[in-house]
Amino acid sequence: MIKLFAFSTPNSVRVPIALEELDLPYEIEAVNVRKGEQKQPGYLAINPNGKVPVLVDPDGPDGAPFTLSESGAILIYLAEKTSRLLPLDRFGRARVFEQMLFHLTGIGPALGQLGFFKRQASEQIPFAIARFQTESERVLAVLEAALAKSEFVAGPDFSIADITHFGWLWRREFAGIDFANTPNIAHWYEKVAGRPAVRRAIERVTALVPPA
Repeated sequence: MIKLFAFSTPNSVRVPIALEELDLPYEIEAVNVRKGEQKQPGYLAINPNGKVPVLVDPDGPDGAPFTLSESGAILIYLAEKTSRLLPLDRFGRARVFEQMLFHLTGIGPALGQLGFFKRQASEQIPFAIARFQTESERVLAVLEAALAKSEFVAGPDFSIADITHFGWLWRREFAGIDFANTPNIAHWYEKVAGRPAVRRAIERVTALVPPA
């Protein structure tokens, strides 16, 4: 059975969504990032970068377990392992990878930095907040325009690109972002959030959060 090290984070939630969509059995081991468990020596031996998620597939090369970090890489690995959630033609694949990289290098970092400077920085820095507020609104406007042209972010079919985008939009409250000015994103989000596999995945990762 696949083992997933994760927590209730934007990056983590992507992987159980993919696993649920692909009907792959898995177990989750919670890594409580609020307590810094991702920086403990035992976990660093699994992922020296000290981040979640990490996937361990027992069906690796020559029968050895295969360990992989970085949610984007994990999604591609699972899609290629099952030949699902990723187009077979190179043009369709390129569109999926384009959207994934747009999120991982644009939307995700912008929302993450905005949330950090709003909520976690030791002091309020108006310039930094304004900078990442503007950038968050800009990249979301790009996604809004893309969703005006197609049902899903990379074309007519649900793919790992949609799963990638869903992570940070699921945790958008951290950055103080809403969908008031992005109706296409709002429609897309409700459609994705309503998928049975997505609901099951969210239930599993939210159950990892200990009571306050």
